[in-house]
Amino acid sequence: MSVRLTRRMVLAAAAAFGLTAAALPGGAATAAEPIKIGTFLAVTGPASFLGDPELKTLQMYIDSMNAEGGVLGRPLELVHYDTGGDPNKAVTFVKRLIDQDEVDVIIGGTSSGESLAVMPLMERAEMPFISFAGSKKIVDPVQKWVFKTPHTDTMACEKIFEDMKAQGTTKIAMISGTDGFGASMQAECKGVAGKYGIEILADETYGPKDTDMTAQLTKIKNTDGVQAVLNPGFGQGPAIVTKNYRQLQIAAPLYQSHGVASKQFIELAGDAAEGVRLPAAALLVAEKLPDSDPQKPVVVAYKQAYEGKHGAGSVSTFGGHAYDGLMLITDAMKRAGSTDKAAVRDALEQTKGYMGTGGEVTFSAADHLGLTLDAFRMLEIKNGDWALIQ
Repeated sequence: MSVRLTRRMVLAAAAAFGLTAAALPGGAATAAEPIKIGTFLAVTGPASFLGDPELKTLQMYIDSMNAEGGVLGRPLELVHYDTGGDPNKAVTFVKRLIDQDEVDVIIGGTSSGESLAVMPLMERAEMPFISFAGSKKIVDPVQKWVFKTPHTDTMACEKIFEDMKAQGTTKIAMISGTDGFGASMQAECKGVAGKYGIEILADETYGPKDTDMTAQLTKIKNTDGVQAVLNPGFGQGPAIVTKNYRQLQIAAPLYQSHGVASKQFIELAGDAAEGVRLPAAALLVAEKLPDSDPQKPVVVAYKQAYEGKHGAGSVSTFGGHAYDGLMLITDAMKRAGSTDKAAVRDALEQTKGYMGTGGEVTFSAADHLGLTLDAFRMLEIKNGDWALIQ
């Protein structure tokens, strides 16, 4: 039977014989032991267009940071597992990251379902965790060790309803995905609709593996009084909804969520995407922001760096979530002066005025998101590209 010796076990054994870390095989190299950043992302599967840019972003910026000397004089090491978007795999991989890989922190969780599934593990391990997923439930109620970078689904509902109200829309229909993100946003939108004078006349759903939503959309089309339709969802589902929507020639405006804030959505939906409105981070319209916008230098720099490596038009807000997560956690390490988990968590919670791709972040003990509604921009798809409407 083989026994796997972890570094902690080796150091403990060395201590028993009065040896220092520098006296172990490898000598002084152990003084620059890597800081291990654990991550679990949906690089394959239906959420791959979210997870793929997230992984590419982490790899790109960790390489860049290491070229400049790393963090705290130590190189960063990315330890990654591909979940395919499966919450059960996420749990398995996070256990491995904690128990076997002995990572210092974990960032990631492409989908809400994955992030929500692993949160109890992070709390028990008392390890800082920054999620890249959208559900409000990730940070409400606040968990001591859990933070997140994307705007919440509740904020998306409110931004959309603000725009609808400005258009004089009061009666809508919803068609939502039954995945973790879609179901969460559906519930949040229903919860805040009344605040904006919005009445939901029809409420349909579809599954993650559904390939045609014509039946649900036909019911919506036949519902009297519908002035607009909202589709909470991510992955390929919203693109199918958009295509079916145009095939049925539904005249009411179609709103999507920030879950489709990627050029790939436009490519999947094709011409049917024309006129679709959605809330998203400023990153998608980086160069179109006025020069007076304090976020412009950040989003333009990230966009140029990412597209310089991965091709024009490839940037997405999802890669931006990963960028913000990595920068927030490494900044916390620098301010803590160590990788001690409690110290990093405390420094993270004390973050104030960080300007990222998602907006300006100020965390507190009562707020582990740190963004306001102003961080969202309202966009419309015009001529196959994003247009800023507010």
